[in-house]
Amino acid sequence: MELKMKRIYEAPAEADGFRILVDRLWPRGVKKEAAQLDAWLKDSAPSPDLRKWFDHDPERFIAFKDRYEEEMLTNPPTAAAVAEILKQLEATDVTLVYAARNPEINHVVLLRDFVEKQRK
Repeated sequence: MELKMKRIYEAPAEADGFRILVDRLWPRGVKKEAAQLDAWLKDSAPSPDLRKWFDHDPERFIAFKDRYEEEMLTNPPTAAAVAEILKQLEATDVTLVYAARNPEINHVVLLRDFVEKQRK
């Protein structure tokens, strides 16, 4: 099964498979019905302190990666959210839905890579 990423502001598609919002905060301007989500795993996102520290600063991205991976390994709610994503991937394609503007400097890229490593 395929693991994908998609901004919540892009139209949902049947090819998305199981759509999971992986942000801690609900995206601005998006109605829940329009998002067509199957799940919202708030705990898959970085902790509030880590999210605020990172603040989408590209210069902090490498340090953010290390801290976030540590959370995914050691924080039980975050680990459970990762396990839920892995469970869904056993049955269907999964799309990690997010709101960040930058498609390369955000937590979802790291979450996707981490989940892919766990699959192997």
